[in-house]
Amino acid sequence: MIAALGNRLGAVQWPRIVVETGGLFHLAAMVLVRAIRPPYSYGPEFVEQFRFAVKIAFFPLVITSFALSFGPAGIQAVNFLGLFGALDRLGGLYVIIVVRLFAPFVTAIVIAGVVGTAVCADLGARQVREETDALSVLGIDPIRSLIVPRVLAIILVTVLCDIIALLAGVVGAIMVVVQNGAPLGPFFSTFFGSATPLELGASFVKCALFGTMIAIVCCYKGMNAAGGSEGVGKAVNQSVVIAFLMIGATDYVFTQFLLATNPILSEVR
Repeated sequence: MIAALGNRLGAVQWPRIVVETGGLFHLAAMVLVRAIRPPYSYGPEFVEQFRFAVKIAFFPLVITSFALSFGPAGIQAVNFLGLFGALDRLGGLYVIIVVRLFAPFVTAIVIAGVVGTAVCADLGARQVREETDALSVLGIDPIRSLIVPRVLAIILVTVLCDIIALLAGVVGAIMVVVQNGAPLGPFFSTFFGSATPLELGASFVKCALFGTMIAIVCCYKGMNAAGGSEGVGKAVNQSVVIAFLMIGATDYVFTQFLLATNPILSEVR
């Protein structure tokens, strides 16, 4: 009976979204097992992928974080607080703008759009050239040698880039304060008075989740690319779209859960 049920399930034409969701979870489980189980032969590849990710993500991350902090956020915050003559409260507002919202979100978008696409294209090119099959024939596990170091590198780089985005956002806030002729002392006083270790830690945890999702999606799409260069291009486009959708959904759910379980973050300080 069990065998007959298995054959029947195998014959069912499952919707594509169900198949791909199952594939993502399956890949994540395989990566986790191979990452914690020796031998740890992926060390050199991990270092190389980490350096590559930092090199291509650093400049766009800094520019984007600074521009959003200094531009739209700064203009709206100054216009609102200026109505009440309360520019000294700008620091408390920037805790929400930078630490809670912009830094992790911008980091995830940049990593997905820059690093994720590069990883997906690289793995996709290897797949269509049948290099991964050749590794398997030689007795080399493609998951351990290719996927694990890239997943770990993207997760670590995403957390590291969150720190860089925070610093770039604070620099943009300082430029807003200086441009409007307000003193920096009250800004830093309200900023550090409103900031909490909980919110900073939550920002890092959120970025780790973002990095994990981006890495798994991009690696999965790259390893399942087919149809030559056109198939690789489609895989890259699909990986970016899926990653962006998952980033938006996770950001909303995580932020709402954080605020619901920690009411102190909603208090005016």
